[in-house]
Amino acid sequence: MLNSDFLVQRPVYLIDASVFVFRAWHSVPLDLVDPDGNAVNALHGFSRFLGELIERVRPEHIAVAFDAGLVTSFRKRLYPAYKANREPAPVDLKRQFLLCQRVCAGLGIASFVSGDYEADDIIGTLATRARAEGHKVVIVTRDKDLSQLVRPGDEYWDYISDKRFPYERIADRFGVRPERMACFLALMGDAVDNIPGVPGVGRKTASTLFYHFESLNHLYNDLDRVLKIKLRNAGFVCGQLRDYRESAFLARQLTEIACDMPLDVELAQLRRRPPDLGELNKLYDTVGFGRLLRNQAERITALS
Repeated sequence: MLNSDFLVQRPVYLIDASVFVFRAWHSVPLDLVDPDGNAVNALHGFSRFLGELIERVRPEHIAVAFDAGLVTSFRKRLYPAYKANREPAPVDLKRQFLLCQRVCAGLGIASFVSGDYEADDIIGTLATRARAEGHKVVIVTRDKDLSQLVRPGDEYWDYISDKRFPYERIADRFGVRPERMACFLALMGDAVDNIPGVPGVGRKTASTLFYHFESLNHLYNDLDRVLKIKLRNAGFVCGQLRDYRESAFLARQLTEIACDMPLDVELAQLRRRPPDLGELNKLYDTVGFGRLLRNQAERITALS
């Protein structure tokens, strides 16, 4: 008999809900509506994605992280302009996010949302706790920010393009090792999230810098070394780094995923349960869905 120490733990799947809800919102026709005329396109697309993933990998442990909004996020308190360039989500889409959480419950999957923290922080905290109990994690997303969470044995799964990136391939895909990603993003800034960064430092420059430096602290503790590495316009870059030091460290607070947020959950709660077909069918009746998703839920029940 094998000693339990040699048994391989199956990975914990951690899903970034927003990627798949927004994709469905933009790709599934808006004329998919409930009996009252409310759009349910994002709900349908997300539900189908989640069911397909379950059928495909049959996860033992799985969780879905949702964003509650940006107004109360701790990052917003640090930097009021954080994500201020984004248009508020349409009311029809906000309503569907809530329905997507009901689908998770109906499919037997734990889901989490926080007013103070973002989905990325929920995933980071769950990943840290899973590893502490001997599990590797698979992060299901296509958001580059989440690549900073990948550690040896883990995978970053871009489900939409069906490409998986283990720890060893993250630098080739995104330009820097996972442990240095938050610093890399801080120097480049992020127009999507309205993070300023250091002007004049782009992806290639930031990638070169964090090939040579372990972190932002290491970089600023030995800034003159920038002049000695093979870097185009090293003098200019060094000057920009000096001038925008405060901006870089502020950005670092915004780009780093919190892996220790207060979250009242144990890993056992992430174990997938059989679907509650009664609750799912009630929801699907309310929104006017036909057999496609019901059949899917029945197949998942048979696999449980």
